[in-house]
Amino acid sequence: MDETLDQTNWRMNKIISLAEAKKNAAKFKKDGRKLVTVNGAFDILHVGHLDQLEAAKKQGDVLFVGINSDRSIRGYKGKERPFFTEEARAAMLAALSCVDYVIIIDADEIEVPKLLLRTVQPHVHANGGEYGKAEQWIEWSVMQEIGTVGYEIQKRNKFSTSGLIDKIRRDR
Repeated sequence: MDETLDQTNWRMNKIISLAEAKKNAAKFKKDGRKLVTVNGAFDILHVGHLDQLEAAKKQGDVLFVGINSDRSIRGYKGKERPFFTEEARAAMLAALSCVDYVIIIDADEIEVPKLLLRTVQPHVHANGGEYGKAEQWIEWSVMQEIGTVGYEIQKRNKFSTSGLIDKIRRDR
């Protein structure tokens, strides 16, 4: 855990393991709660992420956010990423009222959403509109297997982490 993060802080209770996510999801389902999942890197958190998370939360009662581990991000974004550690990214997400749980998932990029889905088995899985229709998502086969409905989040702004990084580099 990052030295800069206080492990006794309330938000740390929202950062859970896959095993805890499975247990919590089963309890919430038994209680009749509607579960929603969303996943991503969430590096350099911005208003586009907030819009995405709020839209996902509106689809149900409990929002589980899966984030790619540092190792996972380096595998597809390169050695200079992520900018923030997995612990810092998880803490920032956990501080948001629309997020109920954050799970750091150490798997290859295309396996992260599949692992999240198999663990939580949500009613709804949300993804950004840039990924196309649910039938085109890399996790679609798992969603069909477990009976999860896809929700495509429409972007309301032009924010993206890669776009922000490009702008920062240009404006130096």
